[in-house]
Amino acid sequence: MKSEITISELANVMNVSVHQIRYFEEKGVLEPAYTDNSKYRMYGIDQIYQISHILLLRKLGVSVQSIKDCMTSYSADQYRQLLHHSLREVDAELMRLKELQQFIKKVLQEQQNFNSQSNHYQIKRRDTTYFARWIEMDSHTKPNARLLAEQAKHVPNLFESDIHYIYDDSSTTTLCLETHGPGDICLPEGNYVSIQSLVNDEEELEQMIEQLYDYAAVQSYNLAGPLILIERSYLSLFSKNELHYELQILIESALIQKREIEHDDSANNNRTNAGQVQSPG
Repeated sequence: MKSEITISELANVMNVSVHQIRYFEEKGVLEPAYTDNSKYRMYGIDQIYQISHILLLRKLGVSVQSIKDCMTSYSADQYRQLLHHSLREVDAELMRLKELQQFIKKVLQEQQNFNSQSNHYQIKRRDTTYFARWIEMDSHTKPNARLLAEQAKHVPNLFESDIHYIYDDSSTTTLCLETHGPGDICLPEGNYVSIQSLVNDEEELEQMIEQLYDYAAVQSYNLAGPLILIERSYLSLFSKNELHYELQILIESALIQKREIEHDDSANNNRTNAGQVQSPG
């Protein structure tokens, strides 16, 4: 019984196609053990080990053209360097996939939040947040393609980030990106009155801002900070020709606490009154 196998049997053992084996042979990186009288290529255990090394090198990113040099001239140290290089590439790809995973989760969470909160005023608790200045422009100027192109600082994956527009009392609007540590601008922790909406044009945005101030006035909120406009352009995936915006303004904490106390007192009084009405029975 012959110890060698045919090309189809080799392909089955190594879980590759016959075409791949023939391609390796054409490139001179693999040869059969011998060709029998019927012109069939026959392969032995040495060829099985050889093709396993070829497949490993391909996984490590070595081109077929370079495999022959690797297998004939590489030292053990060169193979270690090759493996370390491949490991660094794998680590970088894992990081890229992890960042992509986090971004996908963020988009899904933000979309869910928007569906439940859009066009409703809310009080949101915000931790201290730091920002890096990106663009400063006149408050009457709208961002445009030329303005982005002329920026010295180009931000990778810009529109996968939350872009914050800070409107202060000056005539300047500052576009900022959040940082993980102290930056150019700091928004203090506290309670912020907030509303989210989809906007088609500048006029709708201006109405949204005006309505937020009207709502704050009706609620007797004492506003203590700049107007913050948060643009989440990635949520435009879910709508056509509309941008997602959230407006936020800091409310003085003392007033919030007072209103919460008044609300609690009112609730307690209601429970007391209800108990008094029921007591005669």
